[in-house]
Amino acid sequence: MSSADNPYRSPWGTLAWQAAADERADFIRKTYLHLAGAVAAFIGLEAILIRAPFAPDLVQLMFSSRYSWLIVLGAFMGISYVANSWAQSSTSVPRQYAGLVLYVVGEAVIFLPLLMVAEHYSPNLIFTAGWITALLVGALTAIVFISGHDFSYLRGILMIGGIAAMVIIGWACLSGHNIGIPFTVAMIAFACGYILYDTSNVMHHYRIGQHVAASLALFAAVALLFWYVLQLLMQLNRR
Repeated sequence: MSSADNPYRSPWGTLAWQAAADERADFIRKTYLHLAGAVAAFIGLEAILIRAPFAPDLVQLMFSSRYSWLIVLGAFMGISYVANSWAQSSTSVPRQYAGLVLYVVGEAVIFLPLLMVAEHYSPNLIFTAGWITALLVGALTAIVFISGHDFSYLRGILMIGGIAAMVIIGWACLSGHNIGIPFTVAMIAFACGYILYDTSNVMHHYRIGQHVAASLALFAAVALLFWYVLQLLMQLNRR
């Protein structure tokens, strides 16, 4: 892929795959350390939020009307855009970390209703979903690292799939329909595609020094996968 076709071209330095072996290894190590830190921070925030006295009121506000969840999703999309923009800043390291922190906090808030419902049904579902997500992420990461394959061709497919998913979710919110298990399974496959894509970008298309932005992208994909794995377990548990 030429630099003109690279969606990650920026004022940053060498592409990870073109860098010296020690620089590339350091970049990958920093990326996954930041991903682990983001996951740990997310877990800590959720543990605090679930037990916060204002949590039930916040969840009720988020679902106070047919349109409220759409407003929450819209706000989260705005937060995601700002967070990604900050995380890719080439001039300010504090701004990069502010983007990652903002995104983790946004994810923690939007996950709160789902986790509270799951905890009500069975707290074990959350741990089970976490383990399944970790195993899937580990397997998909191994596929990319062992094969060295560039999955950047998934970008267009994932963009179209994301738009289609948002349309279906919006329709479900407005109509009050339950989307059901087939959609949840499809979204798990969609999230797995993003993990392949983002992991491949870490190896091939991010530049040395962009470990904060890379970890944010990976965290977003992992969170999406966890969301739908947990939803699937809850749907199966109701049957």
